[in-house]
Amino acid sequence: MFVPQNNPYYSLLFKLCGGENHSVYCFDEKRDEQIETKKDYQCIYYGAPGTGKSFEINRLTEGKEVIRTTFHPDSDYSTFVGAYKPTSIEIPVRDVTGKIIIEHDAQVTENRIVYEFVEQAFLQAYIKAWNAYASAAEGEKATEQYLIIEEINRGNCAQIFGDLFQLLDRNAQGFSDYPITADKDIKKQLSKAFKDKTISNADYINSIYKKDILSQVLKGEVLLLPDNLYIWATMNTSDQSLFPIDSAFKRRWDWKYMPICEGRENGVSLGWKIKVKENLYDWWQFVEKINNEINEQTKSEDKKLGYFFCKAEDGIITAETFVGKVVFYLWNDVFKDQAFASDIFQDGDEELTFNKFYDVDANGKAIVREDKVELFLKNLGVGYLLSNTDDGTIEIEDLENNNTSTNSKTTLKEIEFPDGTIIDSTSGIFDAYMHAIEKIGIDTVCSVADRLKYRRRGKPLISKEKYPELETDYGYSYYMMGDYYFLRGANTYTYVRILEDLNSILQLGMIIRN
Repeated sequence: MFVPQNNPYYSLLFKLCGGENHSVYCFDEKRDEQIETKKDYQCIYYGAPGTGKSFEINRLTEGKEVIRTTFHPDSDYSTFVGAYKPTSIEIPVRDVTGKIIIEHDAQVTENRIVYEFVEQAFLQAYIKAWNAYASAAEGEKATEQYLIIEEINRGNCAQIFGDLFQLLDRNAQGFSDYPITADKDIKKQLSKAFKDKTISNADYINSIYKKDILSQVLKGEVLLLPDNLYIWATMNTSDQSLFPIDSAFKRRWDWKYMPICEGRENGVSLGWKIKVKENLYDWWQFVEKINNEINEQTKSEDKKLGYFFCKAEDGIITAETFVGKVVFYLWNDVFKDQAFASDIFQDGDEELTFNKFYDVDANGKAIVREDKVELFLKNLGVGYLLSNTDDGTIEIEDLENNNTSTNSKTTLKEIEFPDGTIIDSTSGIFDAYMHAIEKIGIDTVCSVADRLKYRRRGKPLISKEKYPELETDYGYSYYMMGDYYFLRGANTYTYVRILEDLNSILQLGMIIRN
């Protein structure tokens, strides 16, 4: 989402962005509406690790022409643009008289090392962009070409871009304001790549520069970025100390901040879980709580975790993945230089050190101690919410035995329907839930009730009959609407998930805001 200046977080984001105006993007159900009609020719998507920067670029460039590269400390101009490199070619073997040797009716060959100019990511994208122009008919828009740079701040940008830096200044038409002279090697390569090429829109482009600039471009004499070439990059803010980007370079890019948000797809929460000892813990709740702890301990936005910090398999993050990726990152990178004063690092009277998360089996192989994972989550205040049953349904835990109670998940703020109807939760979560059911249509909801996965003591939460064993449970009761009974007393998390399941199954297009 874009963050206006009157937003209370604007000043913080403004400061994080280096005091420049940048856009702020988030994964949510209206993200497609947030894409500007005028695309950014050079744009850096930045944020904490796991906020989905690469994912968002992939989504926006799906079906487009894309060339991708990654910067690293050893990256330089030659590995980004191109250079002469030794390559192997196969040639026939000749005898002393110069005659080709034939054995078994086949030429005898050998490999020989020769030096050839090898185009790298920039020149590959540059050539494809201008070739797209050459392929376009007069008045037709050339195919868009994207050059994606992952981890742009892990390389020395000044060294890698070199004189290409000048090309990043784009004019109102999207072309480079200041073309640069190509060196002899690049000129030779480009003249071959553009040999016999013509561009139907040449008059338009030449008129921008008030001279025949395109003849120089096609001869390889000058480099000039066309308006169909987009250079987008990602930057992990936790790595910004590797190679600081100077202000002159920054000014030539648009910046889009990727905040830490709950992962969603088509407006529906992904609902990832951490699985420990058959218990399921809400991943988003963990992310929220650990980020609060990181903020308290380090005062650093850069070290926080995004929703996609680690990947779930079928919606599940295993204890092994959690320890190997998340806990290791926390202990090794985030809290490495911190005094472990917080209770989350306590193991009774001792300190919960990283080595305590592992044990050794009979063969000397490291195995994760899931009891320590549970202890860490408990210390952090992440209570288990759900457990899987054998038939694939999900059983709600007893509220009176669940430390998280009704605060186990983020609140339900409002539900928006495609026709503009908004149902808020000011009168209570269950009331908002039932108003949404009524709006969808009781018969419609109940027609798919058997496909909803949530259960209490193995019984459905929406049914045509009452189950006495549920009515006697403390905190639970039935609410009747139409010919159906709806169980009241579950936590916010469950009602939000039921609405999201209905939204997905029935393709309702609802927006559920937490």
